[in-house]
Amino acid sequence: MYADKLVNMHSLDELDACLVKLLAAQPRIGVLECSRRLGVARGTVQARLDKLIARGVIRGFGPQVSPEALGYAVTAFVTLEIKQSRGHDAVAAHLATIPEVLEVHTITGGGDLLCRIVARSNADLQRVIDGLVSYAGIVRASTIIALAEQIPYRVLPLVDAAADHTSSE
Repeated sequence: MYADKLVNMHSLDELDACLVKLLAAQPRIGVLECSRRLGVARGTVQARLDKLIARGVIRGFGPQVSPEALGYAVTAFVTLEIKQSRGHDAVAAHLATIPEVLEVHTITGGGDLLCRIVARSNADLQRVIDGLVSYAGIVRASTIIALAEQIPYRVLPLVDAAADHTSSE
């Protein structure tokens, strides 16, 4: 019974998937226009949208900003080893003060944290890395520079997969 609730909580049906894909393609579209294009009542779209937001499936409607278009042409991934006595939260708080740090994940393996960072140039990348490792809780950093983006961050294939999984049950 509990497992069924978890599956239902994390699943999307075809209408949810269509709504998410429509909003991803045209984020400025209104609820009324969504209902017209999807062929369902406005109240249905609003209720679905509210549930998707409440469940955290839809996390925001803000613009997608390109760091490259802002002058940050270099993307790098940095694995950090930290002093365990300092804790992840303290290090994350330090990293959050650096604008070029786009995201940070706690990881398994050879390091403790994985950061995606950007810089204006390779020389600027050194400045950013120096800012990262200036914190006493960071022991070592290992950097990999991204040469080209082959597949940009995406989640819509997951939306389709989640909807397909639900319809096949």
